[in-house]
Amino acid sequence: MHTVHSLKRLLQAAYDHELDPDEALAQITADSVLQVGSCARLDLSRKSRCGIPEVILAEGKNPAHLRSIIESYVNSAGRCIISRLDPGLAMSYLEWARDEGISASWSDEGRVMVMANGIEVEKTGGKVGIITAGTSDIRVAEEARIIVEEMGCEVYTAYDVGVAGIHRLFPVILTMESCHAFVVAAGREGTLPSVVAGLVDRPVIGVPVSTGYGYMGEGQAALASMLQSCSVLTVVNIDAGFVAGASAAMIANLVVKKS
Repeated sequence: MHTVHSLKRLLQAAYDHELDPDEALAQITADSVLQVGSCARLDLSRKSRCGIPEVILAEGKNPAHLRSIIESYVNSAGRCIISRLDPGLAMSYLEWARDEGISASWSDEGRVMVMANGIEVEKTGGKVGIITAGTSDIRVAEEARIIVEEMGCEVYTAYDVGVAGIHRLFPVILTMESCHAFVVAAGREGTLPSVVAGLVDRPVIGVPVSTGYGYMGEGQAALASMLQSCSVLTVVNIDAGFVAGASAAMIANLVVKKS
């Protein structure tokens, strides 16, 4: 397994002519992909390469394949994030982790589990604000929160501050003045991200949530509304908490790195 530091050492050795460049490339390539049976090829170098950790999407996977992938990844990489995990399976994984001496945390709202086998998250100094319009949007916001934290950022959250009671939003904006980027999740008509984007001078990422009913329900109206925003707003797909969180954390970490 290559960490950022070990990759730097390999590159420095090649630069100093202590290691043949082809040999350095071979070492990096050999350890960058983890083959799990015939079902998966896991990317071990994604975080060092892109700044975004590998996330195992549990939804739709064969339970036996999923178990093999999780066990292989946490033992090889030292840290494993599993998203969209069934709560019933989560309990069995928590038991397995405890028996193996691996720390594990489970978010029932976000349906995300994080396992750690001796690897801690390095804090970057980045700050991200996560806001929801309603309590029904919290499940998506929590997925975003965990990803942001796994990328080393500090998170400020404020839930249920939608436009039906817009006065609730303004004190929240004041408490998040130090944030480098925002994630705003909203279902139904999806107005809140546009409002926030019109109030702050930082990037805002809107997440349409699959709440609402009737005509263009299940997040469709929210997505259309955000795409038509007259505020400067970046929009991800319906319920894409991971994408929104990772994007906001990348922005925050880049700001800190450049400052």
